[in-house]
Amino acid sequence: MKVIAFEVREDEKKDFLEQAERFHMEVTYCSEALTLENIDQISGQDGITILGRSNISSEILDKMKAFGVKFLATRTIGFNHIDVEYAKKVGIRISNSQYAPNGVAEFSVMLLLMSLRHYKQALFRGNVNDYSLRGLQGRELRNLTVGIIGTGKIGESVVRNLQGFGCNIIAYDAYKKESLKEMVTYVSLDELYEKSDVISLHTPLLDSTYHMIDKNSIAKMKPGVIIINCARGELMSIPDIIEAVETEKIGALGLDVFEKEEGIYHHDLRSDIISNKDMAYLRQFPNVTMTQHMAFYTDAAVASMVEGSLEALLSFYNKSESSYEVFV
Repeated sequence: MKVIAFEVREDEKKDFLEQAERFHMEVTYCSEALTLENIDQISGQDGITILGRSNISSEILDKMKAFGVKFLATRTIGFNHIDVEYAKKVGIRISNSQYAPNGVAEFSVMLLLMSLRHYKQALFRGNVNDYSLRGLQGRELRNLTVGIIGTGKIGESVVRNLQGFGCNIIAYDAYKKESLKEMVTYVSLDELYEKSDVISLHTPLLDSTYHMIDKNSIAKMKPGVIIINCARGELMSIPDIIEAVETEKIGALGLDVFEKEEGIYHHDLRSDIISNKDMAYLRQFPNVTMTQHMAFYTDAAVASMVEGSLEALLSFYNKSESSYEVFV
């Protein structure tokens, strides 16, 4: 089977080489995202694998069909960069990848603790030999209520990671997990907003969750609430978040994702002007910690993403099915 891999990073190459040999695949590598400008490279290929910077529109899908390429695998869990509905219409099979939830869950707890203990400011002060304590008094997690929105694989892993801290954990999910009944109290979303000192988001991006954190939901929260988002940037209305930080309704933010982060995160832009004004403005607050969509980024996760994408393409090719297939 011939496969072309787009957006290949240096850290993926070792895994690609190992898995290509394992699956007896001929893989062509491209560091660029798949676009209409370079789509001619897919000629003669049986399948394509991409990351999240490739915007797979109906136009690209039409070109894929014209080239006779029927299989596309994204090496990401999310697939909102692909017009899956149109792909189904034109007969192109789409798959995503999976990886263990541990890395993102651990990163979420790290951002939570950093936010509680004002680590961003402590680090900045230390870099200029300012070792004062004013404004750095933190809070202890054992005295707080943590609200988990979404108890899927990552949300459940966060709950398990928090067990040793002694905090009260409440959660909201449309589907309550029996395995968590001894660890969390499931509540309504409004009750979670009202009772949580810390809120951590672990829900997928759906029409129903788009901008779920907005001025209306923020108004229901405690003054000084801490919000952690390692899920999707589009879960938050950034203008409403900014206003809440300015008025100190939000006490701290830990963000690994940001709305309209495309073209910014995962790029070296030291000599460029950042096009996302809200991102540039929010980053400067002393109580806002922002990282570049890297919660997923561990050796184990990268290996799983590469392996899963190639395995899905091979399964499509040989069996016309895959356990990773995305449906609408």
